[in-house]
Amino acid sequence: MAKNYYDITLALAGICQSARLVQQLAHQGQCDEQPFSVSLNSLLDPNPPSTLAVFGNAESNLKLGLEAMMGVLNANREGLGAELTRYTLGLMVLERKLNANQDALSELSKRIGQLDRQLSHYDLLSDTLISALAAIYVDVISPLGPRIQVTGTPALLQNTQIQAKVRATLLAGIRSTVLWQQVGGGRLQLMFGRNRLFKQATQILEQC
Repeated sequence: MAKNYYDITLALAGICQSARLVQQLAHQGQCDEQPFSVSLNSLLDPNPPSTLAVFGNAESNLKLGLEAMMGVLNANREGLGAELTRYTLGLMVLERKLNANQDALSELSKRIGQLDRQLSHYDLLSDTLISALAAIYVDVISPLGPRIQVTGTPALLQNTQIQAKVRATLLAGIRSTVLWQQVGGGRLQLMFGRNRLFKQATQILEQC
């Protein structure tokens, strides 16, 4: 069956968007708020009608991720480019471990479902909700191992709010990685389908 490279590219851009946001947080102590909101919102709908619906039904919501994805596909193995690739591949490894662990999958679904209660009182970008998402990552995803080693400014990485935002963003990255697998994504495409993915990302960016 022919792969739907449009959906695969959107999902991969979602993973790379999370990776780029983690990088911004780790180096600058802040990140672009609009894509941050898009990434966290992607966690809340367990049954979206389409791949694009996961990201708020707008290709422009993934602009940061598409640009980061093109950097990853260009295989820049130094500095920030190497970090982005490492985070992206790390999320893919964790997703495979999650997918093989039925207990973890059930717990993840249950914990995300419980957020509804808090969302009726707090904004998704509030410290309360970000801490709740970070706790899900620590409790459910981190034990699956290997842990993603985030590098950046040490003083920032010791800040508990930054830590919570990083973990919440990594959880959103796991969401996109699950989606990527669901729409037919696979590690082999990163080796052999690179040009096709790059071309598709370019086309989507031109429409943004």
